[in-house]
Amino acid sequence: MLALGLVLNILAIGLFCWVIFALAVYALPFFVALSVGMWAFRHGAGVFGALLIGIASGALTLAAGQVAVAFSRSLTLRVAIATAFAVPAAIAGYHVMFALSQIGVPSLAWREAFACVGAVCIGGTAWARLTIFAKTCPSKSVGVVENTPRPVLTAVTHE
Repeated sequence: MLALGLVLNILAIGLFCWVIFALAVYALPFFVALSVGMWAFRHGAGVFGALLIGIASGALTLAAGQVAVAFSRSLTLRVAIATAFAVPAAIAGYHVMFALSQIGVPSLAWREAFACVGAVCIGGTAWARLTIFAKTCPSKSVGVVENTPRPVLTAVTHE
């Protein structure tokens, strides 16, 4: 019975970590939806209206961010948008990993270390999931000029 409990605990923690990584991109839209929904509720929209307005604003934030990253040609703008999505995810990842590390890690220094590593990993996951929609052209975005070599036979015949 003890072995089954350990296996189920490990599976549950693994599932929880997978959910955290899968939902990392949605930290900023969730924050926007929650803030706008609370604002709408305070200004008389009612429970149903605030819920509807919050969901719509969160979905619009996510869609606008993904479209802006996908169609932007400026590398600076892409980095700024991806950073705006990755920072809240990293903050959420820090707090989740800090809370999870309190279960089995007695040292505060090690808990902080695990939390920082978790923040970097979850923020990086949010960055990668958002920028997956962007089409990259390495020679155009960095400014590298392609240097195509001349064919050998035409080089010899012209000389």
